[in-house]
Amino acid sequence: MSRRSEKEEKEEVKEREKLSTVERRGAESLMEQVDKDAEETEDIAGDTAEKPPGGDREAGGDGEEPHGDKPNPDVVEEAETQADLWDDGEQQEEEEEEEPPVKADDLGNVTATVKVVLVPEGQVMTVAFAIGLSMQELKRHFSSELRVPQEVLQVSLDGRALEEQQSLMDLGARPHGSIRLEMSSTHPSDHPLRPLRPPEHDNMPDVITVRVQTGKGDFQEVVVEIERPPQQKAFLGGFRHRLTGAEYHHAATQTPPKRRPHRGVVAFSRDTQTVQDSSQSQQSPVSVSTQMTGIGCYISCVNDKLVAPGNYITADAYHSRRLRAAIRLQAWARRWLARRAVDQLRSRRDVRLAWMDMQERRRKEEKEEQLRDRQRRWMNPRSREDFNLLYHALEKWRLEEEQQINVSLRGAERKAALCSLLEQETELIATIGRHHIIAQNENYDKAIEKFLNKCAGPHQWRAANNRKIEVESEHTIRARALRDLYYDVNASSISREQRTDILTALKHTTQEHQSQLSRDLVELIDREVDLMTRGVKPTSLQGLRKRISTLFLQLIKTPAFNPEASRLLKVPQNPSQLKNNIFFCRGCHRYLTSADFNPSSGARTGGRCRDCSVTENIARHRDDFFCYRNILKELRANELKLNQDAKIPFLLQEEDVRYLVEVVWASRSALSGCDDLYQLVLVRWERLQDWSPWNCVLLSKEEASAHLEVEDVKQVYEDTFTCSVEHKHTLAVRHFHQIPAMADHLNNL
Repeated sequence: MSRRSEKEEKEEVKEREKLSTVERRGAESLMEQVDKDAEETEDIAGDTAEKPPGGDREAGGDGEEPHGDKPNPDVVEEAETQADLWDDGEQQEEEEEEEPPVKADDLGNVTATVKVVLVPEGQVMTVAFAIGLSMQELKRHFSSELRVPQEVLQVSLDGRALEEQQSLMDLGARPHGSIRLEMSSTHPSDHPLRPLRPPEHDNMPDVITVRVQTGKGDFQEVVVEIERPPQQKAFLGGFRHRLTGAEYHHAATQTPPKRRPHRGVVAFSRDTQTVQDSSQSQQSPVSVSTQMTGIGCYISCVNDKLVAPGNYITADAYHSRRLRAAIRLQAWARRWLARRAVDQLRSRRDVRLAWMDMQERRRKEEKEEQLRDRQRRWMNPRSREDFNLLYHALEKWRLEEEQQINVSLRGAERKAALCSLLEQETELIATIGRHHIIAQNENYDKAIEKFLNKCAGPHQWRAANNRKIEVESEHTIRARALRDLYYDVNASSISREQRTDILTALKHTTQEHQSQLSRDLVELIDREVDLMTRGVKPTSLQGLRKRISTLFLQLIKTPAFNPEASRLLKVPQNPSQLKNNIFFCRGCHRYLTSADFNPSSGARTGGRCRDCSVTENIARHRDDFFCYRNILKELRANELKLNQDAKIPFLLQEEDVRYLVEVVWASRSALSGCDDLYQLVLVRWERLQDWSPWNCVLLSKEEASAHLEVEDVKQVYEDTFTCSVEHKHTLAVRHFHQIPAMADHLNNL
């Protein structure tokens, strides 16, 4: 084996710099051993006597492949070829020689193949290490390879844990031999052992064994570790076998290109930038320039064709034929365009009819839903609006019956019929009153539950990022405990022991606040406990339990006992605040807060409170404002879509809308005369101006959607209709100019 060149030595130095400290020691020892064997041509067959030639060409001696991959076919083929050169007869006849002892100075140079099995994955990692390497250094290497802390790695041999001071030679590793170790993690859940490079992505083992000829008939097995490039080499040319699919690269992709020597001459000159033209004349022979037989030139007529003249077509005939063809094409094209236009019109007609059917069905469904809702409110009234509807229906029925009696009867019969009508009206009012009492009880329980939930609820607000923030305080926690205790006190169908425990907890909670109310509540609790001890039936204690529940609810509403109740009480706790926002009711002659009065845009001072207004409506007028409330609600929603800064619709109240609908527009649509109040809406007259009582028109819902598409009402509607609408606007201005809230808007006209 000849000496290596200087260039090869430089490349070897570069490769050594890339290796780690442990791998560099093994590589240097291998290279020095190969150079020494080449110079001295010593026979080192004895070092490999224990390993038959070609028997273990993989990373280890137990037949396993590193990472579950197959070895490189080229390397295996080379190793088998060299193994064939070995004389099998002489190898079997030689006696096994003992391995020479390893000196202490050579421990860092002699390597061994280490197979590490990752537990419990079962994957194998094969690396060449110096036999003097300790377990601590081996852990440090695999810690960087597996990306796990060094402290969690545990190395074992045959199920026995190894110490960090032990070396591979202490474990029985021999030069150029192999050893199998197990590695596991002490924290498999946090730091599992997984190779960074999956085995299925590799086609080549990490370590191979190569036989190198060191002399005539002398061979040595060398363990070579394969270093993989960080990225795939670019394809710079070659070809691919179509049958086998093997790719062959050009030699330029395997070796660096050779740089041409500089000649010292400028490569650019004027000759390379200009073009040299040349002109040359040429005369073709006579056989090329003629098509007829002549003197000295014969032209064959074998391939000639005989052409007969056809009918002569004049210019007029040709143009007339082209004109007929153009007319025919235009006729077919116009037919196709006409059919397409008709199809489009038909599709639009179908879409329009389908939309009209859908709107008609929607209107019918809405009307049926309104009727069902009205009937449900008649049969099962719950709110104040429901009872107003009942009284309105009762008044309408009474007027019809009275009118029929006045028309059909006279004298004593008329008086008797009127008395009978009065008795029927009285019975119906009593029936409505009973329903009102039931609804009041249900609404009272719901109001108490709502009050307790508000007290126990956390404080909420919106942050800058539109997230809801909830905060619990000590007052809300106490309010929640009082709410749960109130539910337990009102619970029914519980045992006597459970009732006693609840009353005991209520007594301890009540004694925290010393007042006359708490003392009365404690006295009632002691009385019920004493009666239950004497065996009194629960039915006899219902009145007493009702009093306890009422007193406890009053105690919960006390701000000194429940601080969260102060922000929900209508009456301010500070006496200085009683002077502000207090008005006198002329009906019941009481001083009440502004929240107890109906807001009205035309009210200058406080008039009648809500209770007096409801009582007067039930006794005299019996009006139902539900339909007007729906008209006002829909008006506000539509104006918010058109203008976010709309003000006038929010200044009006139900009475103002009622005046507009009944007095100004006579409760009928301005166009069709529809008198169904549930189908009428107030929309803008001039679409580009804000809504106001002097810029509105009462229309049905279908008419309103079409009216909002009109840009100029004077061009679409007749002058008579326009004048009538403007007259109604004048009536609205005359009524609303007395309202202080509307004065500023009227001044801007």
